[in-house]
Amino acid sequence: METYSFLREFADSWALVALTLIFLGVVVWAFRPGSRPLHDAAAASIFRHEMKPADAGRDAPAPSEREA
Repeated sequence: METYSFLREFADSWALVALTLIFLGVVVWAFRPGSRPLHDAAAASIFRHEMKPADAGRDAPAPSEREA
């Protein structure tokens, strides 16, 4: 059997099954019970430094000094 034919048959059968199982595993892992707090924390992480920007330099006035 040629190498190409063997790899083609393998990709058409067992590799497809393996990749389908990996995909289903990732989907089940993402939607598992108890993962909601992790996803909520990740979604809210962009708002973590809303009052004080994370990249404020040393020369930048504090948020309370800007308002005055």
